[in-house]
Amino acid sequence: MYAEKAVISVHRDLKVHTSYHPNPHATSTIILVNGSLATSASFNQTLRYLRPLFNVVLFDMPYSGQSRPYNPCPPIIGKEDEALILLELIEHFRADQVFSFSWGGVATLLALAQRPERIKRAIISSFSPVLNSAMRDYLAAALTCLAARDRPAIGQLINGTIGEFLPSFFKRCNFRHTSTLEDHEYAQMLFHIRQVLGLHSDNYMGCAGNIDVPLLFINGEWDRYTSPDDAQHFGKLASQAEFATIRHCGHFLEMEHKTAWQEVREVAERFLLAEAMPVAERMERMAMAG
Repeated sequence: MYAEKAVISVHRDLKVHTSYHPNPHATSTIILVNGSLATSASFNQTLRYLRPLFNVVLFDMPYSGQSRPYNPCPPIIGKEDEALILLELIEHFRADQVFSFSWGGVATLLALAQRPERIKRAIISSFSPVLNSAMRDYLAAALTCLAARDRPAIGQLINGTIGEFLPSFFKRCNFRHTSTLEDHEYAQMLFHIRQVLGLHSDNYMGCAGNIDVPLLFINGEWDRYTSPDDAQHFGKLASQAEFATIRHCGHFLEMEHKTAWQEVREVAERFLLAEAMPVAERMERMAMAG
C-alpha cells in the first residue's frame, strides 16, 4: 500500500511531515504518536497490523525525523505544544482514534483531556503515571549524557535500559539513530526530561480524569520502567481505563519478538474494533485471552 506524504503547517507556524496510509475499505482513521528521540519509522511493526484495518496517519514532531529539514531553527517545544500539534493533526486528518508509544503518551493524554469531538478511543502503550525508581535512574543518566552530548553513551544507555530486551538488529538501529542526532534534538530531549522531572505526576497526569473516551493501556510484563503495575494507577484517574499486559517482553513490546507482536495486535484490534461492545464484556474477553 502507498502513502500520501505532505508537510503541514501547525502550531506556531511549525512544519510537520506526515504520511497518510489510506485504506479504501476503512471507515476509521488512527493517528500514531511516537516517543521521545523516536521517529515515525519506529511504528513500522505497528503499521503492519493497523494498515489492513484503518486509514493510518504517521508524523514526526517538528524537531525530528522527516520534519526536521522543514524547521531549520525550531524552537524548543514542550509537551503542551506537542498536544496542540496533535489536536491540529487530528482535525486535519479527521482522525477518530489515537495510538501512542512511551513518552508520546504525555502529549496524547494532554490532547485527549481537551475532549476533541472526533476521538472515540485511544491506546496508550508503554507508559504509566508513575516515575518509579528505575525510570528516575534512567532519566538521571540520560540527563548526564545529553548535557554532555556524549552520543555513544546515549545510544548505549537506551539499549541497556528500556531497550534491554530488543533483538540485536533493533539495538544496532537504535544505537545508530540515537547516537547520530543533531544537537537541537538532544537539547529538545533534555528539555523534555527536565520538564517531566520537575512536575509531580498529579500535575501532568491529573488531566486523565478529564478524558471521556475509552483508553487501553498496554504494557510489557518485563518492563521495569513503565510497568503494568504502575500503569494500573490510571484506573484511579481515567473513568474508562482498560489494561493489557503483554507477556515475556519489555518496553518496546511488538518490536521485541514475534509472539509479542501477535499479542499486541490481538489486544489492539479487539479494543479498536469493538466499539459497540460494553467495557465490562471487553475487559472480560481480554482477561480470558491473556
